[in-house]
Amino acid sequence: RDPSSDMPASQFNMKDVEKAGLVKFDFLGLRNLTIIKDAIDFIKETEGLELDPLKFPLDDKKTYQMLARADNTAVFQLESGGMRDLCRKMNVRNFDEIAAIIALYRPGPMENIPLYLENIKNRDNITYMHPLLEPILKDTYGVMIYQEQVLEAARNLAGYSLGSADLLRRAMGKKIKEEMDQQKDIFIKGCVDTNNIDAKLAEDIFDMIAKFASYGFNKAHTYCYAAIAFQTAYLKANYPVEFMAATMTHEMTNTDKLALIKQELPDMNITLLMPDINKSQPLFSVERLPNGEKAIRYALAGLKGVGAKAMESVVEEREKGGEFKDLYDFAQRVDSSVINKKQFESLAKAGAFDSLNDNRSQVLASCEMLLKYAHAIDDENKSAQNSLF
Repeated sequence: RDPSSDMPASQFNMKDVEKAGLVKFDFLGLRNLTIIKDAIDFIKETEGLELDPLKFPLDDKKTYQMLARADNTAVFQLESGGMRDLCRKMNVRNFDEIAAIIALYRPGPMENIPLYLENIKNRDNITYMHPLLEPILKDTYGVMIYQEQVLEAARNLAGYSLGSADLLRRAMGKKIKEEMDQQKDIFIKGCVDTNNIDAKLAEDIFDMIAKFASYGFNKAHTYCYAAIAFQTAYLKANYPVEFMAATMTHEMTNTDKLALIKQELPDMNITLLMPDINKSQPLFSVERLPNGEKAIRYALAGLKGVGAKAMESVVEEREKGGEFKDLYDFAQRVDSSVINKKQFESLAKAGAFDSLNDNRSQVLASCEMLLKYAHAIDDENKSAQNSLF
């Protein structure tokens, strides 16, 4: 059994498992799905809207304008430097182009990017090796991007069944010479017999398809990825505060990524409020300012060396007994086994106690005394005896 999930596991590799008659599935766990859910929960709190990510309008102008500007930080699949550059050059305008970017920006297909960009700009100059290829390649501006286009080409030009076309695709992907030679003869004969295509042209078309098929991407896979990319982009473009708060929560342990996101907030005109022992939640949260605008409140658990469990305990006490009045009230009410010296100092240095006492050096200097006081209160409570004093 797999120790991480306690699921049954095979000691055979994936190819042997298939030979043994088992079906192999790949499951990808994406944190972005949780980010989308958390952002939608924030939107429900702040705007009273219940959004369904499957109903986001795929023609949303704000989303495509943002992607065309390459403001892609935290957008699934599209935030690397190369992806941003491609979004900018392509001037992304629709959902199909998001999918094409994801399929193209990988080793192999990348060599087709210049042709793809050129064909977008000069659509009248797009040429097809045969008229039957036009309906197959029109949506991708004359460039073969997806494995499904291989199947369509084999079926429409050479009369393959879909099952036979899939065998052709597999042979091309594996690059087994004997299989390729056999398939080439079948393809050329099929083109000649089905559509009266010249044998030399059929051979050239086969070579063009073969060159692509070795690194072609599955369209169904690409469009699923594009859907998540679009959903994250839509939320960022239309509900930036909620989306960035959800993203920061899920990047709390990645200090480099968190720093990158924080740098972008001013450019998005989003206010990041400092951590506050009386206002912050364990995770990043969305807060209304007096002027009605929304801001992100820094997470207590996002501070280095503090820990989520301890901060959950602090917030639970605050919600039960009201805001902390001063540092002594904090020390008296919070379980001394939860907060240690290092955690207290981290909170003080980050300014989490500023609303109780804004002299941070004074707060740091009183750390040991406050913790001793907290322990004494705890001991007194546990002894079930009243103090003489």
